[in-house]
Amino acid sequence: MEPLALYIHWPFCAAKCPYCDFNSHVRDRVDEARFRAALRRELAYEAALIGRRPLASIFFGGGTPSLMAPETVAVLIEDASAFFDPLPDIEITLEANPTSVEAAKLSAFRQAGVNRASLGVQSLNAEALGFLGRKHDVAQAIAALEAARGIFPRLSFDLIYARPGQQEASWRAELREALALAADHLSLYQLTIEPGTQFETLYRRGAFALPAEDDAARLYLATAEEAARFGLQAYEISNYAKPGAESRHNLAYWRYGDYLGIGAGAHQRVLRDGRIQASRRHRAPEEWLRLVEAQGHAAVECETLSPQEVGREAMLMGLRLTEGIDPSRIEARAGLSFAEVIDPTMLTACLEENYLLWSENNRLCATDEGLLRLDSMLPLLLR
Repeated sequence: MEPLALYIHWPFCAAKCPYCDFNSHVRDRVDEARFRAALRRELAYEAALIGRRPLASIFFGGGTPSLMAPETVAVLIEDASAFFDPLPDIEITLEANPTSVEAAKLSAFRQAGVNRASLGVQSLNAEALGFLGRKHDVAQAIAALEAARGIFPRLSFDLIYARPGQQEASWRAELREALALAADHLSLYQLTIEPGTQFETLYRRGAFALPAEDDAARLYLATAEEAARFGLQAYEISNYAKPGAESRHNLAYWRYGDYLGIGAGAHQRVLRDGRIQASRRHRAPEEWLRLVEAQGHAAVECETLSPQEVGREAMLMGLRLTEGIDPSRIEARAGLSFAEVIDPTMLTACLEENYLLWSENNRLCATDEGLLRLDSMLPLLLR
């Protein structure tokens, strides 16, 4: 069986960022002991259904998992290692914010078993941090990057671009400063206006404007150039890494592997009895907790995906990767021929327009131009 990826969601944050539409919640007080017990119970419940599998990665996401006690992280890693068979080079990632309080816990997270940190830096510009509602300043971000560099074998950080008024020259300078501090892995996110966020309200009121599409594209292309200066290559539409430093956990998503998700709002895709089983947990933390305590899990949506749904999902994820898609893998996972997943007329058109190409090893890949148009191209390409 293919190795399994395990995602563990901690839904709480110290504050809600105005751009964020993730399943994150602010609470004055969290009963961590109860939530820890519930996470352990839901993990045990799912492990009993799945059976022993090789375990390639564990990812603590959120929310802000660095608000968890290191003891909680340690016991969940221990449980996962008991239920499954960790690979010798298992990747264990924890997302953290670079506030001084959370940065002070980094060594304890390393001792708990975390071997890869992902820091939500978002910007090294003071004005931008204020606009984005971040609770750390530039000095704290730099200190956290430097500290994490000396603690974890592997380190990633996030940046947000296409901010109001952002200029290419200042963005290049910001990138160089960040990459000089932590040049293993970069996750890049374009600022977009998501429904239900504070930014949506402000944007509709005309409080700020985003860069034009062409300007945002120039910032995106500049990122690849600056990352390459430090030995990082794009391996996914929003991610850059040195060779061997790619996120193995996220590659499991993009390559459409099996992944298990526990915690409020977590999703999963697992092959059972020859079919892909999809499920989602209840999003509200308190209701998730009540359900787990009552029945051992909080899955509220469970379905067996049709072959066509599997094919579409695998294509949607896989074309984000610079390595592209292996048609034989799509066919094996979906149980369909490649021609039943993709519209041949649109495929021909995308190849002629140089948005897609066939690689030498017969993989379908998006070109640089295609990656910029991927969101609008995919709905037309897929059956």
